[in-house]
Amino acid sequence: MIVTTPNDAIAAPIDDMRAESEKNISGAPSLERMRATNDPRGNKQPRQNNGQPRRDRRDVHGWVILDKPIGMTSTHAVAVVKRLFQAKRAGHAGTLDPLASGGLPIALGEATKTVPFVMDGRKRYRFTVTWGEERDTDDTEGRVTQTSDRRPTTEAIRALLPQFTGIILQTPPQYSAIKIQGERAYDLARDGEVVELKPREVEIHELMLTDQLDSNQSVFEAECGKGTYVRALARDMGRLLGCYGHISALRRTLVGPFDEADMIPLAELEALCDRAASGEGSLADALLPVETALDDIPALAVTRADAARLHRGQAVLLRGRDAPTSSGTVYVTVAGRLLALAELGNGELIPKRVFNLTGLTASSDRKDNERV
Repeated sequence: MIVTTPNDAIAAPIDDMRAESEKNISGAPSLERMRATNDPRGNKQPRQNNGQPRRDRRDVHGWVILDKPIGMTSTHAVAVVKRLFQAKRAGHAGTLDPLASGGLPIALGEATKTVPFVMDGRKRYRFTVTWGEERDTDDTEGRVTQTSDRRPTTEAIRALLPQFTGIILQTPPQYSAIKIQGERAYDLARDGEVVELKPREVEIHELMLTDQLDSNQSVFEAECGKGTYVRALARDMGRLLGCYGHISALRRTLVGPFDEADMIPLAELEALCDRAASGEGSLADALLPVETALDDIPALAVTRADAARLHRGQAVLLRGRDAPTSSGTVYVTVAGRLLALAELGNGELIPKRVFNLTGLTASSDRKDNERV
């Protein structure tokens, strides 16, 4: 199946965590701090009428895998990274709660065209469940709605886990971004309305108990597919164990092809920006190539002549002994450079998304070291 997206698709759909409109927790890096960051190009910044420096946007293409700090919304994180790079376009591939830390893939420029491929990939989380309380948000920020003096044994927890592995039905949290008659569920919940959310199928590839901190707290790791709510896992396990529970710590360690080795902390990214402003480095060092998101898709190299046709949106006939016999979605390269996403079938290559990578892209070092 060919995946196509709008030209400016910047994805932040419901994924695994609570909606972006959650209030920002104090202590998160502020946008004002980012406004004070030096221009990496070293250009003098003209002043606007309001006295604030105007920063010209530029073409930046690639992925920044931010190790999002606790207390920052995903929307805020995108705004910060976009400002640091002075990028024209930016978006993220899967919302991460303010409560949570870990991998937030941020697509810049032409990388936004590959966001769906990351969104559809697996995700891995490490999370702590606190037993004895259920909360209306299913995490520590909510109001306590149920309590229990019971505490589960390690044996009882492990015996329960197979019920949450595989394809299961899961009811999303009340505080989620699902739309009900045009309104977000979290907005209705804040207004005091109790909404009925229908269960839906999600896939849990793996769920395991990794540590028992004490009788009140258990640590888990889960690998799951698109649309899974980890908060709902904690809620449902607590109900079946008869003790209630909610998420008290959460970290995302894998999103599609991106793992913890790819993540860059915000402080490190800011420091890199400062060094780039003084000519001691380049922000390209923080970028992963656009095609990193396409790891699971076959690559197909074409000649420069065929590349010129594809770039104009024209199909190409592939003939001869070396012509590919497979079909489906491929990403096309010319001279080692990403050119397009295309559909291959019956000897014909039809472009679906053409990339224009003029501007700042990942440094050669990141390309050479990628996936080593």
